[in-house]
Amino acid sequence: MNTANKLTLFRVILVPVFMTLLMIDNDVCRWSAIGVFVLASVTDWLDGFIARKYDQTTTFGKFVDPLADKILTTAAFLILMHYGRMSVWALMIVLAREFMVAGVRLVAAGEGKVVAASMWGKLKTVSQMAAIIAAMLLLPVHSTILGVQPKLLSDILIWISIMFTVISGVDYLVKNRHLIEFK
Repeated sequence: MNTANKLTLFRVILVPVFMTLLMIDNDVCRWSAIGVFVLASVTDWLDGFIARKYDQTTTFGKFVDPLADKILTTAAFLILMHYGRMSVWALMIVLAREFMVAGVRLVAAGEGKVVAASMWGKLKTVSQMAAIIAAMLLLPVHSTILGVQPKLLSDILIWISIMFTVISGVDYLVKNRHLIEFK
């Protein structure tokens, strides 16, 4: 259990803390939830950096790191949907992409291969985390920001992240089509 893997597990542990805080309807808990989410998001970057820099890349990390990201972002999207800040359709696109990618990774693992995250996948994760943070910051606001309703601004940021979700999913399928071709 190296440092990078410990950070990944820490991110998973932070998910129920984040969810609990965000579901409590008061400002202190909401701001704390945002802080926990930001901390968890930073650990995503940090564990990858440490794993590469200090040669701590492991099979466990290759499996659990992307899973931890999906658990964190899916939990956040579910809560945003609960608060009316994310549509069911947007969440369905995210989940469909994640299940598809997990399926391809399972096939690759069965053939002894590991499929690395692409630049598009990393952009997807960063854009999702940024959209989630922005949407959480806008949750209690009922006025306008630069003449734009917070829900509209939140929706725009989420749909931009959904665009990266779709692009990364298509990129993933195209690059790994050899793993899922009919034989």
